[in-house]
Amino acid sequence: MQNPFRPTAGATPPIIVSREGLLKEFEYGLRVGSGAPGLLTIFTGARGVGKTVMLGAAEDLARTRGWVVISETATPGFMARIGETMRTAEAELGDGPTGRRITGVTVAGFGVTTQLAPQQQIGWRELGQRLLTLLAQQRTGLLITVDEIHAAERTEIATLAASIQHFIRDGLPIALIFAGLPAAVSDLLNEGVATFLRRADRIDLHSASIEETAQSFADLFAQGGHPITPELARTAAEGTGGYPFLIQLVGYSLWQEAESREAPIDADAVREAVAAARRRNEQTVIGAALSTVSARDMDFLLAMTVDDAISDVGDIGRRMAATPSLVGKYRARLIDAGLIESVGYGRVAFAIPGLREYLRAQTGR
Repeated sequence: MQNPFRPTAGATPPIIVSREGLLKEFEYGLRVGSGAPGLLTIFTGARGVGKTVMLGAAEDLARTRGWVVISETATPGFMARIGETMRTAEAELGDGPTGRRITGVTVAGFGVTTQLAPQQQIGWRELGQRLLTLLAQQRTGLLITVDEIHAAERTEIATLAASIQHFIRDGLPIALIFAGLPAAVSDLLNEGVATFLRRADRIDLHSASIEETAQSFADLFAQGGHPITPELARTAAEGTGGYPFLIQLVGYSLWQEAESREAPIDADAVREAVAAARRRNEQTVIGAALSTVSARDMDFLLAMTVDDAISDVGDIGRRMAATPSLVGKYRARLIDAGLIESVGYGRVAFAIPGLREYLRAQTGR
């Protein structure tokens, strides 16, 4: 059995711990069809908590029921890319519009680039309505997933939201799932252009259970011929902090350790795997998250490292010698960036596991 763990962005992991039941409402909506509440869902959570993985799980569920799936990331122009894919799907389901000719194919899978006769260049909403009507006739539907909405142009989000609302009102089989950082999602829901999205099922993803993580490690390693004791599985699980990306990293590194040793997995192997995973997490998640932080925002983060758990914003302000208004500004920016999270009135905590330890190590604290 090859190493099954996939600690890479967008890769489907072998185990999705503590996520059972989160997609039940969505799965039921696929059976019920147009207008079911679960067909409008938003995943939020810190970086690396598994938002993209949950989008992939939803897409797999939709495909098993014969739904067309369009998967996008909210980089500029994502609405146009969705439109091109819808046009391709419509052509495959129907006869295609007269005067249409293929002008190019996108290798990455966004579909076929086409050129239409001027009189047949239809709007995005009309194109979607035509495709959804065809899908309704086949007793299926269309799922659109949009990842990283914190990077989205608000005008594009507004256009998408208005169109989806129109499709739902017309009883067409459409499903929409967003994923993004909590602050970005909150901002989106508070904007008038997308108020109907407040009716979406909002699922806030958090760390997985240590107990479930340990059991999953024990089961998967046993299946692969690398048995691990319950005690060592627990130690490995504790090294992940229940953080989904670290679960994949620790599992991947521990599997490597198991393959390189003739002896059974021992405490040294687990220790090496956890250390390697944390180094990788620092490079791929923490380093990237800190790359755009300003000097004063960094001062805020460093002031938080004095505490071992939750930090009081008032204490942070005194350590920074900053006014409450400035501290509030830094706090808001760091929440938006997904680096910290609010844990009650006037209290914050690091949102990324290992960030406190990383900053302490960098400053010698």
